[in-house]
Amino acid sequence: MEEHSCGIGLRFEHIDRILKEQPNIPWLEVLSDNYLNPDSVQQDYLLSIAELYPLSLHGVGMSIGSVDPFNEDYFSLLKALIDRVNPQRVSDHLCWTAVHGRVTHDLIPLPYTDETIRYVAGRIREAQERLEREIVIENVSSYLQYKQSVMTEWEFFTAVVEEADCGLLLDVNNIYVSAMNHNFDPLDYLHAIPTRRVRQIHLAGYEDRGTHLLDTHGNHVTEPVWDLYAQAVKQLGNIPTLIEWDNDVPELEILLAEADKAGSIQLEHAA
Repeated sequence: MEEHSCGIGLRFEHIDRILKEQPNIPWLEVLSDNYLNPDSVQQDYLLSIAELYPLSLHGVGMSIGSVDPFNEDYFSLLKALIDRVNPQRVSDHLCWTAVHGRVTHDLIPLPYTDETIRYVAGRIREAQERLEREIVIENVSSYLQYKQSVMTEWEFFTAVVEEADCGLLLDVNNIYVSAMNHNFDPLDYLHAIPTRRVRQIHLAGYEDRGTHLLDTHGNHVTEPVWDLYAQAVKQLGNIPTLIEWDNDVPELEILLAEADKAGSIQLEHAA
């Protein structure tokens, strides 16, 4: 493993500079949905990046929790992209994003019930068979709760990844945002996570709206999230960690500085 394994998200604003200067970045995460078209200049760029850096593919289009059948075209294009760039990990979210063929462009949480566990785990297993590899599933931030839920989010999340036999992408910022929105202790969530399932960690910035925190991916990681990340590193060790910054994308140096801070925390606290 690298001295630390903290990467950044690849954004269009930085591609030309990364290709030209080839800065020292352990790995890059790519928003796979932006690169699915095999005849696009975007995929051409990505293939050039893949020759220089290890990649992880991160998507929002599987809609794992939807009642709609999987989108055949989406999975076909994603499988072709995976075959071309050979990523270290392929991930998506524990949520639904589409219904009746219409995409909401939101990551909508699920009711925490035994029935949902069985259904979603089955969908993940099917997706893994289609892609012929493990899928890593991420916890989303939430702003509502279902009356039907009969367990905590961390109990639900753990049960899904165990039954689906998949990997887990632990978004530390999302844990903190949901904890503040729903008044639970984020350490309760963190300590319940099955360590052996964790493949990757996400860090990002949120916005305080007064009545709630909103996961915006548009600012620096906050101090409470850094503190929670330090606890995660103590528990999990040097898990590959990513700085997510999707809105108001800053200069590359700012992203690299955030990754360096995560790396310093890994070196200080890793078990």
